Amino acid sequence: QVQLVESGGGLVQAGGSLRLSCAASGRSFNSYAMGWFRQAPGKEREFVAAITWSGNTYYRDSVKGRFTISRDNAKNTVYLQMNSLEPEDTAVYYCGAAISSKVYGPNSAKGASRYDYWGQGTQVTVSS
Repeated sequence: QVQLVESGGGLVQAGGSLRLSCAASGRSFNSYAMGWFRQAPGKEREFVAAITWSGNTYYRDSVKGRFTISRDNAKNTVYLQMNSLEPEDTAVYYCGAAISSKVYGPNSAKGASRYDYWGQGTQVTVSS
């Protein structure tokens, strides 16, 4: 069992930055692929970024060059550094953990159903 707790959300002006954190409890954190998804009001949850146990990273096209996902296995934490934020980035951001064998490439990383555990979410609001 893995429990995930996100933090770091907030209100920021367009062009600003935020860093989200997702702290995981439980053993074998470094054997999980970790992902960030987001959900805006009235929209489906969508993939943002993922990082495999070996450090391979994947991003949705609209955040490439602006967002960076990273992990610190010693701290059981995954991060999402978000720069040059846009109003379209406004959403609740969720952290997910997937058994490593389920996420092995960009297409598999995008599938929310592949993730076994989810956090409660953190709100990110970008004002124009």
